[in-house]
Amino acid sequence: MTLSFKRTAALAAGALLAVGAGLGLARAQSTPAAAPLTYVQAGRLLADPATGKVEAERTLVVQGGKVLRVEDGYTSAPGARVIDLHDSFVLPGLIDSHVHLTSEQGPNSQLEEFTKTKSDLALDGAWNGMKTLKAGFTTVADLGAPNESIFALRDAIRSGRIPGPRIIASGGAISVHGGHGDPGNGMPEALVPVYRGPAVCSGADDCRRAVREQVRAGADIIKITATGGVLSQTAAGLAKQFSDDELRAIVETAHSMGRKVTAHAHGADGIDSFLRAGGDSIEHGTYIDADSIKLFRSTGAWLIPTLMAGDFVAREAAKPATFFSPAQKAKALEAGPKMLDMARRAHDGGVRIAFGTDTGVSAHGDNAGEFALLVKAGFTPLDAIRAATVWAADHFGLADQIGSLLPGKQADLIAVRGDPLTDVTVLTRVGFVMKGGVVYKSE
Repeated sequence: MTLSFKRTAALAAGALLAVGAGLGLARAQSTPAAAPLTYVQAGRLLADPATGKVEAERTLVVQGGKVLRVEDGYTSAPGARVIDLHDSFVLPGLIDSHVHLTSEQGPNSQLEEFTKTKSDLALDGAWNGMKTLKAGFTTVADLGAPNESIFALRDAIRSGRIPGPRIIASGGAISVHGGHGDPGNGMPEALVPVYRGPAVCSGADDCRRAVREQVRAGADIIKITATGGVLSQTAAGLAKQFSDDELRAIVETAHSMGRKVTAHAHGADGIDSFLRAGGDSIEHGTYIDADSIKLFRSTGAWLIPTLMAGDFVAREAAKPATFFSPAQKAKALEAGPKMLDMARRAHDGGVRIAFGTDTGVSAHGDNAGEFALLVKAGFTPLDAIRAATVWAADHFGLADQIGSLLPGKQADLIAVRGDPLTDVTVLTRVGFVMKGGVVYKSE
């Protein structure tokens, strides 16, 4: 019995060793081969806009969706994919810090609030996202769309199921009852409970709840409407709408849950109160004053000027047959023309600025029109490009992943004919787009 037991144990041990060896062999045999290399040969390359250094005849080596290295000259390797951009200026993929992919302003905008489902909006977002990607914007922040629509779109793009820009999404914006962002504005009373979501709040405790609900739903960033807004269907002005207690509660709660907070804000009172509450960034900033600029600098908060939105609403409101309501028209004519001067004063005052357009107010795919407006406001073309690359990446805490083409970062790059450092409008004519090593446009 003892010998039999020992013999059985030895056989079992040998079998286990054989199985282990076999498993090891299987693992060795199933280890994936190294990802293939792609060589992107650039006539001129601005790999890191922070330095402003443009290099001639460089090759970006891309592997596994990331930049592996940058080589001198036009290089390649046997069997590797080669992309010839010898006649082009190559730079990092652009970042738009403020878009609304699921909507676009037009004569039917108000009607579509009733006729389009959240599924319709998600599909609209996919269509608009592809326009945005082909325009050279490989990363966007969507700030204010229905949770179900934008989070589904973000996740589908992230998993590779559909093409589109990388999306940082807030979902629904947190608003006070009756304030800018309350979907109940302009609605028949019976429909207010149907259209008003959980992001509308009143009082500090209720606003804490709203933040927690947005984080639970999947928000990457919290957006609030700290002041009135131009396009809300109410004549409530453009001044502060949250109380100081509410603002502090929102910022404290979001930060405690690992989320930054950005605020739609026009009036200086709302801007300053939000910055004093510890907010991270301001969208629009129309009425900033000297005190606001001091607060931006002391807190390190970011400004996203959205000059295209100001330009669009001012032009639309000035039309004899505008589709704006009377309340929208009055606010557009008041705020729109002030935004260029605001951006100039902020830039001169040393405020940290990230590129953002509020596209969805203006047309999707036209995002690069913001560059010319920034230059008109006093930016150099290089600073305008920095705002849409390294500065925007820093704004979102993603500087280790996007914004430049340094080794280890995402292979997000675009190419244009001409020199955007002398004529920034060439960025409205992007001929080549790569995101994460995948080519989405090649003319």
